[in-house]
Amino acid sequence: MPVRIFKPSRNAMQSGKAKYDQWLLQFEAREPRTVDPLMGWTSSADTRQQLTLSFDTKEEAIAYCEREGLAFTVLPEAPAAKFIKKSYSDNFKFGRSTNWTH
Repeated sequence: MPVRIFKPSRNAMQSGKAKYDQWLLQFEAREPRTVDPLMGWTSSADTRQQLTLSFDTKEEAIAYCEREGLAFTVLPEAPAAKFIKKSYSDNFKFGRSTNWTH
């Protein structure tokens, strides 16, 4: 059963870093999802798609896969974007390259 190991990216809607330092292990789908003809919901008989395991380090996740005999793929970690600290008052300071307008 193939699995993938990756480090999730930060949520764009929040500035916090909770659960950002964990590595996740997700099982890949064995069969495609089907659409229920009555309700239109998508479903699958594969329950491992719902399972996500978290690890503190990438090495722990790899060791788990090797111990359980799982074929794994490690996705590269996304580079962190540079954060430029700004102040609200910088929007109105003298000498801006463009004038502030509504």
